[in-house]
Amino acid sequence: MMAEAQLFVSQDEFTCSVCLDTLTDPVSLHCGHSFCLKCLTNYWDQSQVCSCPQCRHTFKLRPELKRNTLLNEVIKKLKKTALSPLPLPSKNYVGPGDVECDFCTGKKFRAVKSCLTCMASYCQTHLQPHYEVAALKHHRLVDPDRNLKEKLCEKHQKSLEMFCKTDETCICMMCGVTEHDGHEKVELEMEREGKWKQLGVTQSEIRRRLEEKEKKLMETRRTVEEMKLSIERVMGEHKKIFTDLIHCIEEAHKKLTEKIREQEKREMEKAEGVMEQLKKEIEELKRREAELKELSETEDRLHFLQIFSSHCVLPANEDSLSFTVMADFSSEGLRKELSYLKMSLEKISQWKIMTWTPPGHEAPVFTLWPPEPQSREEFLQYFCPLTLDINTAHRELRLSEGNKKVTREETKAKYPDHPKRFDYWEQVLCKEALTGTRCYWEVEGSGDCVVIGVAYKGLSRKGLGWECGLGHNNKSWCLLCSHFLYSVCHNNQETAISAPYSPRIGVFLDWPAGSLSFYSVSHTMTLLHRFNTSFTEPLYPGFWFGRNSSVTICHLTPCDH
Repeated sequence: MMAEAQLFVSQDEFTCSVCLDTLTDPVSLHCGHSFCLKCLTNYWDQSQVCSCPQCRHTFKLRPELKRNTLLNEVIKKLKKTALSPLPLPSKNYVGPGDVECDFCTGKKFRAVKSCLTCMASYCQTHLQPHYEVAALKHHRLVDPDRNLKEKLCEKHQKSLEMFCKTDETCICMMCGVTEHDGHEKVELEMEREGKWKQLGVTQSEIRRRLEEKEKKLMETRRTVEEMKLSIERVMGEHKKIFTDLIHCIEEAHKKLTEKIREQEKREMEKAEGVMEQLKKEIEELKRREAELKELSETEDRLHFLQIFSSHCVLPANEDSLSFTVMADFSSEGLRKELSYLKMSLEKISQWKIMTWTPPGHEAPVFTLWPPEPQSREEFLQYFCPLTLDINTAHRELRLSEGNKKVTREETKAKYPDHPKRFDYWEQVLCKEALTGTRCYWEVEGSGDCVVIGVAYKGLSRKGLGWECGLGHNNKSWCLLCSHFLYSVCHNNQETAISAPYSPRIGVFLDWPAGSLSFYSVSHTMTLLHRFNTSFTEPLYPGFWFGRNSSVTICHLTPCDH
């Protein structure tokens, strides 16, 4: 029993890993593994190198195979003692995920190869004929495949051996001469090579996009971190500013309270002194009144006459009676100043977050931005002086008043040729390039028709095409003013505006916010139109003139009304 137990424990030593059966004429290799003489001979005959089928150890020279006598005797004794056939290792039975052998009966062994010619899968034992029988050696063996049925033509039950490029499908030989006759057909391997190359291109593109997205992700993460640091820095700055402001308000309140209390104390001391003096004077008058009453009641005529002169003299009326105590403390000036401060803080609370790309920056930034002004005084805070650029002026335009006024005349001026000069359109631009901030200016117009606008530097200057005219292209925005109507124009899209005529027009440019507003200026500010867009370049104010028309750029200060 002990011998049987030991044999059972070492039973793997008596199984050939090639045929999976009990060793026959066992031979042993230097690596320690044993095989059937015939199995190992056939295995090496079909291979270009000599290696152990189990551990893949390679031999430079093909070893001479000799039967292992001791092992052979052991196997004979096993057979003589009628031991049951050695069980195959459990690792060769089909398991989860394995492909089973199509030729095993009873319990299935796992397949080690699938034959695309036979359209069947084989375990190691049943695969041997494919290595030994000449007619089977040319069959195409592949790794075990559980989907062999998908490789058969559903209609003809033949192997799919061709690819129809016309219909983009795999076909069998019968399909090639029937339904797909006359179509462009190639072998599967050839089509696979083409598709494989295409796959490689797609993979390269995916890798490129993947790298691009990963790079963008890293940049976005870095930007997010920078944004967080920027926000923390700004929040710290704002907190310090408001903390200092609150402290300043508290200090101002404390100091004003102390001064009022000090003044109150001084006035109280004065009042107490006055009241004390008045009390003394009242007591003195009451005493004199009592004396006079007593004198009036005496019956001694001699005594009355002797003291009358000294008692009937009125005491002196002292200046204390004219003292005035301050009864009303006025804080009108303080209330006015604090009202201004309150309005400023309320305006700050209405500021909005705006995202824009400053000139010279690649990435956008966000900033706190005040709302658009409402009163003219608020607009004048953003006043920017403008000067007409004579190098852009059409020859029918005459500049004057220090290049602040321009008039269209019939006589052409002898301006020199210049690449920036308008040669057909009666237009002129200003020198100033407006970008990255808020700007406000006003103009006075006269005559039949005037166009007020802004344009990019790239606005064409030569010829009569729409690409040169203010508002008739995507490089400019404008307001047309006449005695009869207003209209706005951008990219050759014109819109009429109904509003009372005013010779003075205010223009407010909020470049970061992408806002361009035109106002009629009189005793009030009336919004005529607002363009909302996204500016990408500096803007140059400009004008176009009808006949006998002129424009004057107004000189403004924050105190103008």
